[in-house]
Amino acid sequence: MNSSHDTTRPTERTIAVFGGSGVPEGTPVYEDARRLGQLLAQAGYAVMNGGYYGTMAAVSQGARQAGGRVIGVTVSLFNLRPNPWLNEERRMEAYLPRLIHLTTEPDGYIAVQGGIGTLTEVCLVWSLLQTGSIPRRPFILLGEHWRHILDVYRQETTMKARDLALAQVVTTPEEAVEILQRWLR
Repeated sequence: MNSSHDTTRPTERTIAVFGGSGVPEGTPVYEDARRLGQLLAQAGYAVMNGGYYGTMAAVSQGARQAGGRVIGVTVSLFNLRPNPWLNEERRMEAYLPRLIHLTTEPDGYIAVQGGIGTLTEVCLVWSLLQTGSIPRRPFILLGEHWRHILDVYRQETTMKARDLALAQVVTTPEEAVEILQRWLR
């Protein structure tokens, strides 16, 4: 029913945040992720992540404490309990469906520092955007370390400048959210 008295919320945009489970609380990367979650929630975005610990817990905590909605996409393979900040857990039976969900469902992506899982998510989003397999969406890499990684890609791969330009590097959570807001208006 669609009337002037309809009280349903408009479609909420969801931002996936990729990051590592091994990032300890209190580190600058952890605190940036927590601040990012807070800013995303304050800007009206739902946050989606892998649902576990490290930066996933940090971004979840920041978003939840700011009144935002947090979706964790977990996988039976890991046999771990999700972080306590989730509003919703989407449990996948295998790793590949989880990866596909995290990289195709959101309206935008932000990656913070992480390990192989984070790099897998980043490279898959990059490839999906580059091939046109998903519509153009904001793809943001948060942290100065990403500039070094992009330099290696630039020097050691055959990636074209236009493909490298699909990813935008920023140094602060504030810059990341500002870019999202401009892009998703």
